[in-house]
Formats: sequence, C-alpha cells, structure tokens
Amino acid sequence: MNNLSFGPQLRSWRQRRKLSQLDLALDAETSQRHLSCLESGRARPSREMVLRLAGQLDVPLRERNALLLAAGYAPAFAEKPLDAPEMAAARAVVQRILDGHAPHPALAVDRHWHMVAANAGIAPLLAGVADTSLLEGRVNVLRLSLHPKGLAPQIVNLGEWRAHLLERLERQILASGDPALATLLAELRRYPAPDHATPGGPGIAVPLVLETPLGRLSFLSTTTLFGTPMEVTLSELAIEAFYPADEATAAALSGK
Repeated sequence: MNNLSFGPQLRSWRQRRKLSQLDLALDAETSQRHLSCLESGRARPSREMVLRLAGQLDVPLRERNALLLAAGYAPAFAEKPLDAPEMAAARAVVQRILDGHAPHPALAVDRHWHMVAANAGIAPLLAGVADTSLLEGRVNVLRLSLHPKGLAPQIVNLGEWRAHLLERLERQILASGDPALATLLAELRRYPAPDHATPGGPGIAVPLVLETPLGRLSFLSTTTLFGTPMEVTLSELAIEAFYPADEATAAALSGK
C-alpha cells in the first residue's frame, strides 16, 4: 500500500475501515466532493487534512507518515530503534513494568511479534522448546508458540490457543494492512493443528495452559500499549503480561 500515491492509499484505508466517502467527509469536517477529488488525485490535500483524515481513520503512525510522504510532505512522527539513546526512558519504563510483574511471566513485542524484552518469569515456560534456533536472534513469539518444535507440544489447549492467536493476528492485519504480518499468518497456518480444541480452563477468557518443569500452569493474558505515543516504534510496542488463572499456578510461580 505504501508504494501507492496518496489518493489510492486514502481510498484503501477508508474501505478498510468500511466507511463511505460521505461518512468520512462528515467525520473529517470536509465535503464529500473534496474527499472524492483527493481520492482520485484531482486535488492535493494540505498537511493538516492528511493528518485529520488519518486520525479519523485510525491509521497507525507508521502509515500516517507514509500518507504524508505520498502527499508530498515530510513525516510527522519520529521513528527510532528501541536501543537508541533517545529511547532510554521508554526502555526503562518497559523493563520496570516487566520486572514488576515477576514472578509472573511478561514480555514486550514489536509490531511483528519479535520479543524485545522479557522478565525472568519467561524462562520456565521456554524450558521444553526442542528447536533452540527458535530462541536465537530475533525471537518471534507467535512462531515460537505454534511451531511443532517450539511451545506447541507443551500447550495443553493448543487448538483453542492457536485459534485465539490466529484470530488476533487477523485483526491486527485488518487494522494495519501490514504485508509482513500477512506472510507470518500464512506461515503459522501451515503448522500442524490438533484435530480438536481441548478446553483449557475457565470460560471467562482463553487461557494458556502449559506443561512445564514447574508442573501444569494456566495463565490469562493482558496486553498493555502506550496510551499517547508520538513516536512510531513506541506506538507499535505491546507488553504481554500473563497472570495465574488458578491457585495451583500462583503457588508454583511463588515457590510455595
């Protein structure tokens, strides 16, 4: 999508959000005629209009920069690697959250589900990974979870957990339009799937149930995002925290 000119990109985002030209025009406080001209390339948007439309369409910051570039403007949002000196404060906050969650597992992932940080609680969950190459370099959490030589053999409710992860990834692709995520989804779907879903625990949410050196552990997960990011990398960072879903798991993790 990012190789397209502004008009086709705008139209694609509008259609992705299932909005008519009239709906978007009303939300952005412009006319349907002007919006039509922008999409067809008969009019050039102002920088303010690009940002207004992108905001109404909830376009991710990375793609807002792409829209600005396509319209002939400089990007509005900085993008720095997480290990850059300017990101020291953000790194410290992330690590503080992860360490504060111990002894329960927690990790941080980037937009493509590569693990960028973790706490010590993750280690026991990875002890049974047969293919250690999955733990080398940039570890992809979804690949590690569903690969037949990764965590998959240890996941008691693999069918249920696999369906949950794939559905979540599908929603992320729909929201972001990221082709790399679509490629990852295709790869994950090729991995062997169980013949049936095995219920894993309480019905309030999909748990992750694992056989580990500490015994059978059951977790419920939450996702934390930065609420007001103005930087691309930070806007794409997610913290995945796992909480004991039963007393036995809580006791095993606390060493009782």
